[in-house]
Amino acid sequence: MNTDTTNLALLSAARDAWLAAAPLRAARLRCKRFTYGDQWSDPAPQGGTEAQQAIASGRRPLTNNLIRQLVKTVVGRFRSEAAEKKSYDAPPGSPAARNELAELDSRMLEEFLISGCAIQRVVAERRVQGEGVWVDNVSPERFFVNAFRDPRGFDIELAGMVHDFSPAELIARFAGRNLRRAARLRHIYSSQELPAGGVADADFAAPAAAGKWRAIELWTLDAIDPARASESMRFVWQCRWLAPDGSLLASYPSPFGHGSHPFAVKFYPLTDGEVHSFVADLLDQQQCINRLITIIDHIMSCSAKGVLLFPTGQLPAGVKWKDVAATWAAADGIIPITGKGDMPTQVVTSGAQTGAYQLLSLQMKIFDDISGVGDALLGRTTGGARTGKGLYEAQVRNATIALYDLLLSFESFTRQRDMKMKNC
Repeated sequence: MNTDTTNLALLSAARDAWLAAAPLRAARLRCKRFTYGDQWSDPAPQGGTEAQQAIASGRRPLTNNLIRQLVKTVVGRFRSEAAEKKSYDAPPGSPAARNELAELDSRMLEEFLISGCAIQRVVAERRVQGEGVWVDNVSPERFFVNAFRDPRGFDIELAGMVHDFSPAELIARFAGRNLRRAARLRHIYSSQELPAGGVADADFAAPAAAGKWRAIELWTLDAIDPARASESMRFVWQCRWLAPDGSLLASYPSPFGHGSHPFAVKFYPLTDGEVHSFVADLLDQQQCINRLITIIDHIMSCSAKGVLLFPTGQLPAGVKWKDVAATWAAADGIIPITGKGDMPTQVVTSGAQTGAYQLLSLQMKIFDDISGVGDALLGRTTGGARTGKGLYEAQVRNATIALYDLLLSFESFTRQRDMKMKNC
């Protein structure tokens, strides 16, 4: 457990990869907010949030969360097809059954739709649940990787993630029963100071919860020059566990049969190294729909709804206004009037003439067109009761075409994961 220039340089490279992904993490958080219903927290041009600006203007911010329904529909379609194909059927005790891959991959697909990132870590180790191959979903909040452009990930040369361990777990992992090493670990983490550099660096170096110790798992593709001149240079994946101050906790070459790092990684669609998720395409339309229904609600609340215009000259002697109001609301009420001059009238306005309803209908249609999730995929038939089974299934297949690229990319990810499980 030493700190030298090599380890500090590696820690710096890991932190640089972490910081480079800050825009991706920020975009993911916004997409996640929208997916789970927080759709009015974007900053407003006038200051504050959009929700605060709406309230200040006398409107009640309303949310019609269409994004969440779309995500659930795609994930549900994935699980339905997987059940039909028996893709996740596995004998009890097998790695697939032990890891409950059907559930794990469904949650991973949800992340894939929200952020465009699918990351799983495949390792062989002993856990409380047993010893064997284990698969874990990795949040993009904890993962870092060098900038890569190959959708297969063949140009990845650095990858890793941050872990938060309890002191007892970290000591058990990296000291075992060695009391001297355990004391050294306690000294490292008790005297540790976070590196300067602002919140981003603190997020990389500091544990997310109090009472935890952070360790950085870093995998690099290292070049090794063999001793014999007849052999050419070869490359090996090397793992290093580092404390936030650069102290080396452990180091070893890849122990896996596949000889690579333990991460299955798929970023979608990775155009020029950029990630553009399924949900990201829908945020502007979702905002527009929310604003429209908020405006419609405001118009309706400000519109006259059954207001009675009662000329004062029509009020007979001895009749009070409160009696007129109570009688007007009764089903069989009788209000005496003098019969001279203007008659009482009731005013009702709908606000429909503003065109907001037509614009909302148009935005809903555009939302469906952009998402590619049509009526058939949502379980709404377009031909009414006359739609036969064959026609309905054809409509579902056609509606799924827009999602094939995304779903097949996710299947490519699961194949990559399965290869790592087989050769772990």
